[in-house]
Amino acid sequence: MTVKQLPLAELVEACRELGIRNVGLWREPVQSYGLEATAKLVRDAGLTVTTLCRGGFFTAIDPAERAEALADNRRAIDEAATLGTDTLVLVSGGLPAGSKDLHGARERIADALAELGPYAESHGVRLAIEPLHPMYASDRCVVSTLAQALDLAERFPAHQVGVTVDTYHIWWDDTAPRQIARAGAGGRIHTFQLADWTTPLPEGVLTGRGQLGDGSIDMREWKGYVEAAGYTGPIEVELFNAGLWARDGREVLAETARRFAEHAA
Repeated sequence: MTVKQLPLAELVEACRELGIRNVGLWREPVQSYGLEATAKLVRDAGLTVTTLCRGGFFTAIDPAERAEALADNRRAIDEAATLGTDTLVLVSGGLPAGSKDLHGARERIADALAELGPYAESHGVRLAIEPLHPMYASDRCVVSTLAQALDLAERFPAHQVGVTVDTYHIWWDDTAPRQIARAGAGGRIHTFQLADWTTPLPEGVLTGRGQLGDGSIDMREWKGYVEAAGYTGPIEVELFNAGLWARDGREVLAETARRFAEHAA
């Protein structure tokens, strides 16, 4: 997503040229290119798919909408398994139209996880609940903190359900370091993502993630927390940023690799 302006084949080639051996994929470009074709493309390039994004959106009340959400998440699990990644990132969903019931929405997430966890396990895939910054609670994700994500995840085996630790969403929370330790102790840190916090936020706030080093977050501090918690997996950089998307994608990818080395390696 950091360089979504690059067609998938160009992204894979640019990663190979820069010595980047891992890539996190989103479902939309994979579906556009073709699932089997994408799996072959990344495999032939020697790339490892770290995660697939995204599943989730479990909070609908209408039975037909809930059934379709579950069906779509099963498809996402199938896609992750075909791509060779063991982690499907979940954005859990916001409040249904007209609802003010945060507790009920979170319980519907738990109900969905109870159905999907065993299905994911049977395909060798883990579900990673990603808490999003509270500004997204109404429309995108009623899970706003790592504590809330872990309270949900810990109802299920760790090999079925864990969490995504994303600096952009949790850097403001002074309880987050303790929750990272809690997640690590339970084997529930399924992926770790970096993005910086820059202001002012753009209209709509979705595309406000800053390039590493441009904002307020100490990347090495947060990397230290997840490493102390025992995490040894890949580190993803996930930037939703209209300014970066307007630039040459290969240039942005190379810049991101440099910034990672400067601010997080």
